[in-house]
Amino acid sequence: MTEEEKTQIFKDYSAKVLGYIRGKGIAPDDAEDLRSNIFVKFYSSLENFDPSKSAPSTWLYRITQTAVIDFFRTKKHFAKLNEEMVFVDTNFDNVLTNETLTELGQALMRLDDRERALIVLVYYDGITLKEAAEKINMSYSNSKLVMKKALSQLKDFLK
Repeated sequence: MTEEEKTQIFKDYSAKVLGYIRGKGIAPDDAEDLRSNIFVKFYSSLENFDPSKSAPSTWLYRITQTAVIDFFRTKKHFAKLNEEMVFVDTNFDNVLTNETLTELGQALMRLDDRERALIVLVYYDGITLKEAAEKINMSYSNSKLVMKKALSQLKDFLK
C-alpha cells in the first residue's frame, strides 16, 4: 500500500473511528490516543492484510473493536467519593451480625454432635470435608451425606 493510499484511508476513516470510540463512552483525550494507536496497528499489520478477502475498512473496523475491548479490559476507572458517601454507620451491622450469630449458634446446638463437628471443622476451622471426616473417624462418603443433611437442617432451623 502506498503512502498516498494510507493517507487517504486516514482521511476517510479517522473521524469514523473516533466517533465509534467516543460512542463507547471513552473520554476525548483517551479517544484521541486510542485512535492514534489503532492507525499505528493498522499500518503495521498491512503485510497480513489480504485485499481479496475484505476491504481496508473492514480490517480497520476489526482492529478498532479489539482496541476498544482492550482499552476497557486494561483501563481501571476510579471514582472519587464525597465525604457523605464515605461515612459508614456500622451500629446496625453489628446488631444484625450479633442476632444472626445467636440464631446460628442456637441452630448448631440443635444438630447432633457428629453433624455439628463437621460444620465447625469445615466452616470455622477451614479444613476440607475429607480432613474433617478423618478427624472424627468417619468415611469421606458418609461425611458428604451427613454434611448435606446438616446444612439442610440448619437452613430449615434458620427460616
